[in-house]
Amino acid sequence: MTTPTPEPLRWAIVGTGGIAAAFAADLRLSDAGELVAVGSRTAARAEAFAAQVGAPRSYGDQAELLAAEDIDAVYVATPHTAHRDAALAAIEAGKAVLVEKPFTINRAEAEELVKAARARGVFLMEAMWTRFLPHMVRIRRLLDEGRLGDVRLVTAEHGVWFHRDPAHRMFDPHLGGGALLDLGVYPVSFLSMVLGAPATVLAATQFGDTGVDGQTAVITGYAGGRQGVATSSMEAFLPNRASIAGTDARIDIDAWWYRPTSFTLTARTGAVERYEFAVPGNGLRFQTEEVARCVRAGLLESPTLTLDESCQIMGTMDEVRAQVGLRYPSE
Repeated sequence: MTTPTPEPLRWAIVGTGGIAAAFAADLRLSDAGELVAVGSRTAARAEAFAAQVGAPRSYGDQAELLAAEDIDAVYVATPHTAHRDAALAAIEAGKAVLVEKPFTINRAEAEELVKAARARGVFLMEAMWTRFLPHMVRIRRLLDEGRLGDVRLVTAEHGVWFHRDPAHRMFDPHLGGGALLDLGVYPVSFLSMVLGAPATVLAATQFGDTGVDGQTAVITGYAGGRQGVATSSMEAFLPNRASIAGTDARIDIDAWWYRPTSFTLTARTGAVERYEFAVPGNGLRFQTEEVARCVRAGLLESPTLTLDESCQIMGTMDEVRAQVGLRYPSE
C-alpha cells in the first residue's frame, strides 16, 4: 500500500530582503512546502516582491496576512530589530513561525517569543539554516559516534567585506547592524552545536564610526578546558572555514562552512576521509523541511535546534556585547 504524500506546508514570508528572496527560491526545490503569500510594510513593496519571487498573493498589512486561513507557517525575514514584534504577531495568530537568525537582538526578547509560543501551543524555531545542511547532519553523526575522541578546540569564522554605506542595514545600529549580530551568530551557534553552553566568554571588538561593530572575536571556555573561537568581520573577507579538533581526529570544513559544502576528517594516524555533498540551491530548504516534519509530528520545537538553545545562544551574544559595550538603540 502506497503511503500518501503529506500536503505541503503553506508558507507566508514577512520581509522582502535578500534572504527572503533566497528562501522563496529554495522553497521551490522542496515538496514539503509552498509559498502562498508575502507581506511588507507597504502594499507596493509587497506586490513588487511577490512578482519577484512568484508568490500568488501579497499583503501590505500584516494583520490581514496573518488572518488568512490558508497560511500554515510564517517566515520572519524582517530586519533584526523587528523580529520580536513580527514573530509575536504570527504566534498570536496561531501560525507556525520560523524566525530568521539572529532569533532576536537579545536573550530577553528570545525568551519572550518562547514563552508566547509555548503558551499559544504553536511551533517556533530560529532559522539557523546551517544547522540542517547535509554536511552538518553528517558531522553530528561522526561526533555522536566518537570518531574525534575528546573534542578540545572548535574554531569558526564568518567574514564578508561590506562597502561602507551608513544607509545600509549592516551599518545601522537601529536595525541591529554590525558583524556580531548578523555574521557572528553563525560561528557562535556552531560552537554551541558542538560544545554546548560556555562556562566563560571573552570578547574583543573593533567599532565602526556608525556605532556598530566592524569585527568581533570571541573565545569561549567549557568544562575540562575545552575551548571555542568564533570570529566575525564585515571589514575583511576571511577564509570562512571551520574546524573541530579532537584527541583522535580533526574535521576541517571547507570554505563557506555555513553554506552547502564538504569537509575532511583527518585521523591522528594520518588517515584521511573526504565527505562530499552536492546540494541544489542555497541550502535553505532543509530548515523548511525540518519545520514541516516537526509540525506534522505535533512538535512545538525542533530537537535539532531547541528553543532553549536559541535562548542560550542569544545569552552568549549578550555576554559578548556586555563585555565590549555594544548596545542597540531599540533596547
